[in-house]
Amino acid sequence: MANSLSFSVVLIFLVFSIISFDVSKAGGEGSLTIDQCPGACAYRCSNTQYRNACLEFCNKCCDKCLCVPSGTYGHKEECPCYNNWKTKEGGPKCP
Repeated sequence: MANSLSFSVVLIFLVFSIISFDVSKAGGEGSLTIDQCPGACAYRCSNTQYRNACLEFCNKCCDKCLCVPSGTYGHKEECPCYNNWKTKEGGPKCP
């Protein structure tokens, strides 16, 4: 019983470490590759109620800028391309 509990704790720690590592790489102009965009955007959009729209625009922005700001909100100064891309109306294009 103790062995399986220890294994579970170690497994959870490893999964959390991997997720934290991938998220920590987000942010910074050109810090991602196109294949890393979906994972970074999934985290970026994880706390919004408009998840589908957030994912669509985040991935579009990431494909162009190769960066996603860290966290689930704010920190756009980490990625000027992502921050400065605007809609026709002048609002922010990237979530």
